Amino acid sequence: MIAEKPLSRNRARRAVLAATAGNTLEWYDLTAYGFFAVSISKAFFPTGDATVSLMLAFGTFGISYLIRPLGALVLGPYADRAGRKAGLLLTIRLMMIGTLLIAVMPTYASIGIAAPLMILLARLLQGFSAGGEFGSATAFLSEQSEDRRGYMASWQFASQGLATLLAATFGTVLSMNLSDAQLDSWGWRIPFLLGLLIGPVGYVIRRQLPETPEFAEAVEAGEATTTPIRQVLGGQKLRVLLMVGAMVMSTAVTYVIVYMPTYAHESLGLPSSAGYVGAAVSGVMLTTVTPLIGHLSDRVGRIKIMLIAAIAMVLSIVPLFLLLSGSPSLLVMGLVMGVLGLLKACYFGSLPALMSEAFPTATRSTGLSLSYNLGVLSFGGFAPAIITWMIASTGNHLSPGFYIMAAGALSIAALLAARRFLTLR
Repeated sequence: MIAEKPLSRNRARRAVLAATAGNTLEWYDLTAYGFFAVSISKAFFPTGDATVSLMLAFGTFGISYLIRPLGALVLGPYADRAGRKAGLLLTIRLMMIGTLLIAVMPTYASIGIAAPLMILLARLLQGFSAGGEFGSATAFLSEQSEDRRGYMASWQFASQGLATLLAATFGTVLSMNLSDAQLDSWGWRIPFLLGLLIGPVGYVIRRQLPETPEFAEAVEAGEATTTPIRQVLGGQKLRVLLMVGAMVMSTAVTYVIVYMPTYAHESLGLPSSAGYVGAAVSGVMLTTVTPLIGHLSDRVGRIKIMLIAAIAMVLSIVPLFLLLSGSPSLLVMGLVMGVLGLLKACYFGSLPALMSEAFPTATRSTGLSLSYNLGVLSFGGFAPAIITWMIASTGNHLSPGFYIMAAGALSIAALLAARRFLTLR
């Protein structure tokens, strides 16, 4: 047995930087794609109908999530066999390639049908790599210290808030300083080019880190497995199903936040900058509050905090969107997005640790990857396209709120079942 060393501040800092760099790149990229969907739709999906073009852009955004479970089934088991560090190095390489393709891709006007097809290829590559990133990175963080699992794992989701903040900041600056024509022509590429700076830094940090103590101990004790997929699909299906359910509300809120600049501009008649400012407010909340909730969950348990946050979200989300649609302004947008970000942080600050504890060390990366990506596929990737269709079909600007309410009800049921059947706390 390898005795677990106390988690020093330096080791914790390096682990957080290494694990979250790739997640920040992943979420920065997909958030930027969602934020600049109107410009991307004009550049790569011109149809003569703005709504159809936008739905095609968001559809391509969503299709990439269909391949995420495949990435989970390939890259998750790889990290369970070869180690968390090996999995992290592979996923960040793939992410950087996908981001580069989007940043430099010629438009439809330049190369015709090849342009949208190559954008689809880039999104599929990113989706495949993201399929393994969450499982590897979350396992890596949660296995640094059993006593501080909630705090360490929470940084995986805090990095999503940081990515949202970065993308929203660039969106605000660009939308306030460039004309619509400049944004549509070349301005939308700037966030993707800047995002490429994240990847190499993360790769260098990841190469220098050792394997996690918990995984190393499992290998020495002969508890590692060469067939993690068989074990997860054979004897841990209930765990996967309940963790998918726990993911539903978190992922629905995430992609509604991604959709907000489009919602502000297309549905509320506000400038896109209002949506970016609102998303930035949410990003601040997610980045700062999430680690605090993770730390609290180490003391009082995960599910108790998550249930309170989920119930608060279900009860407040439609009134929040009623306020926003009735009084659309920059101030109200910031208020609504701040509350949305706070409630989301309170919910998903505990979620990575809860999901980690649902699976044993030998199959943790596979179980995390599969449950996370099935949850994202079910209620996340197609959320912007679905909400766009709901608003276009019904004219009801409360549609994002109803979508989150339904997701919240499913997650509450999953949490109650996880507490009863998996004895998670």
